[in-house]
Amino acid sequence: MECATIGNLWLSSFLISSPSTLSCSRRALVSRDACTASLCSKTHKSFPSPLRCRALDSPSTAANLSSDSDLVERTSRKLNVAGPISKDVDWPSPDDEIPFWKRNFPYSDANLLVRSNVVKDSDTLHIIHITAEMAPIAKVGGLADVVTGLARACLSRGHTVDIMLPFYECIQKEQISELTLITSYDSFHDGKWVSTNAYHGTVTGIPVIFIEPSNHFFKGQSVYGGSYDEMEAYLFFSRACLEWMQAAFVQPDIIHVHEWQASAVPLLYWDMYHHLSLRKPRITLTIHNMEHYGECRQEQLSKCGLDGSVYATEDKAVDDRTIGHNPERLSLLKGGIVYSNAVVTVSPTYLKETLCSGWLASTLIKCHDKYIGILNGIDYAVWNPTTDIFLPAKFNAKNLEGKRLCKYYLQKGLGLDLKGEETINRNDDVIDASVKVPMVVCITRLVAQKGLHLIIHAIKHVEELGGQMIVLGKAPDRRVENEFKHLADLLNQGPNVRILLMYSEELSHMVYAAADIVLVPSMYEPCGLSQMIGMRYGAVPIVRKTGGLADTVFDIDDQSNQEMANGFVFEGIDERSLSWALDRAFYHYRENPDEWAGMVRKVMEIDNSWNNTAGKYIDVYNSVRVR
Repeated sequence: MECATIGNLWLSSFLISSPSTLSCSRRALVSRDACTASLCSKTHKSFPSPLRCRALDSPSTAANLSSDSDLVERTSRKLNVAGPISKDVDWPSPDDEIPFWKRNFPYSDANLLVRSNVVKDSDTLHIIHITAEMAPIAKVGGLADVVTGLARACLSRGHTVDIMLPFYECIQKEQISELTLITSYDSFHDGKWVSTNAYHGTVTGIPVIFIEPSNHFFKGQSVYGGSYDEMEAYLFFSRACLEWMQAAFVQPDIIHVHEWQASAVPLLYWDMYHHLSLRKPRITLTIHNMEHYGECRQEQLSKCGLDGSVYATEDKAVDDRTIGHNPERLSLLKGGIVYSNAVVTVSPTYLKETLCSGWLASTLIKCHDKYIGILNGIDYAVWNPTTDIFLPAKFNAKNLEGKRLCKYYLQKGLGLDLKGEETINRNDDVIDASVKVPMVVCITRLVAQKGLHLIIHAIKHVEELGGQMIVLGKAPDRRVENEFKHLADLLNQGPNVRILLMYSEELSHMVYAAADIVLVPSMYEPCGLSQMIGMRYGAVPIVRKTGGLADTVFDIDDQSNQEMANGFVFEGIDERSLSWALDRAFYHYRENPDEWAGMVRKVMEIDNSWNNTAGKYIDVYNSVRVR
C-alpha cells in the first residue's frame, strides 16, 4: 500500500513498517516483547543475505527511541485531544465514497525491529514452522496470528526461525520483501514427481519459504476453498517441505507443525525422510483447535508416498470413530499426535478439557507425558495502541485521551448516535457525551463455536440497556450469513447497532481501540485472542468460562481473587447467564466511572505478549532437540 496522510492523524515515525517422552522445565520470563517499527537486515544461516529481524544493539540508536508515554504525549499534543477537537482532523462519515477503514496506511515496506531490552537466549535453535496460515499475508483465523507472533518472539530472543507456507495464488506479493526464487526441485504426488519452486522472502521481518507447485494446488482467490482437493494439497505440501529441506541441505533443530494441514509431516519424517538424510530435526505439533481432525482416506495418504493401510491401526492414525467399519478412515491429527516428539495445545484449561472429552482423548491420555498446554500470546508489535498506524490517535494506560477520540471517530464513521451533537457547540463536549454510552464489540468468525445465539442475544440486550454494539466478522455458512444479514438489515440503519459481515484487519484495530467492552461468549475456546487484544486496547472483557478464556479473564466481582480480577465471567450457555454479565458490566461502567477507568488501565498493563510465553515453547524445543 502507498502511504497517505489523513489530516494530522498519522505520524510518519510510526512505520510498522521415533518420538520421545517430553520432560519440560519452566523458564523464568524476564522481559516484555516491546517492539517499534523500522527496517533491518541480517545474514540468514541457510540462505544468502535475506532480511532478518534483530534487536537494536547500538545504545545511541536505542536512546533515540521514545517511550510509550512520550509517544502518546506527543500524539496527544498534535491531535489536541485534551481540548477542543482539531479542525484539521479528517473526520469520517458513513456517506464517504471510500470507507474510512479502506484509506491508505503507511505500512507497506516496514519490517519490525525489536528493541534491545528483549533478553537473548544463550543456547539458540533453528526452528522451521510448517503451517497453512501466517498473518498478515495468509490469514483466516487465530492460527495465522499465533504462528507470526511466536516466530517473531523467538527471533527476538536470538533464535533462527523460518516459516514454510504454501504460495497461495491469493497472497499479495507486495507484502513480501526481497522475494527471491531460491530452489527449483521435484516433489512426489500420486505416482509422479511434480516440479516445485521454493521462494524466500520476509514478511514483517520474518523469513518465509513459499512452496509453489506447478500443478493446480493452492490456486484461487482465498486461502481455503479452491477448486482442488485440500487434503491432497496439504499432503503434497507436507512432503514438499521435507523434500526441500533435503534438497537444500537444511537441518533445523525443530520442525514445528501446526494443525491437521501439517500433521502428515511427523509421519513422513519418521517413516521416510529420517531414514534418508534428515537426521537432526525433532518434531513439535501444536493443536490449535481439536474440532478439525484432518479426516483422510487411506488412498489419499498413499498419494504422498506412504502406504495408507499401514496407518489404519489404533496405535497409529486410524480414526477411532470408524473402527468396525470398512474401510477404516484415518485422522492426520491423530497420526501427528502419535508421531510427534512433543504435542502442545494452546491453553492449560483446554488441555484439561481435551483429556476429559472428545474421541481423541484416549490418544492424548496415552501421550500425556509429551502433551503440554501453553497459553497463546498476542503480537505486541502488531497490537500496540501506542504505535498502531490504523488509529486516529495513539494512547496507553497512562494517557487514555487517544482512546476517547478513537471511540468518537468510529461512532462518526459508522453513523452511530453521538448523543446530542446537534445541541452542543463545543466539540470536546460532544466527545464527552458520546463516550458516556458503553460500546460493546464482538470481533469473531460467525461459527457455532463462537456462541451465535449469545451474540444475537447480546445485540438485543445491549440496545435495551442503552448501549451501542458492533459485530465484525464473516460467516462461512450461508445460513448463518443470511441470519445475520437479516439482523443487519433491521438494525444497521438505527442509532446503536452495526453488524459488519466482513473481514478487515484495519477496521478490527479501530474497533478494538474504540471499545469499552469486548465480548467473547464462546461455547468452547481453545485459547482465544480477542479478549487479550481487547484488553491491550483498554476494552474490559466479558467471556464465558471455557478454555483459554478461563485462563486469561477473572471476574471482577469475585472477592476471593481481586488481585487477578480483570473482567466479567459467566458459565452457562443460556441467554440469562450472558444478560447477568452484561448487566453487571453496564452497572460498573455507569455507576463507578473512576473504578472503571482504573480497570481499563489494569487490563492494558497485563502482559499477554508472545515474549511472555515463547520461553515455554523454547523449553519444549530444548527438551526434545538433538545435541
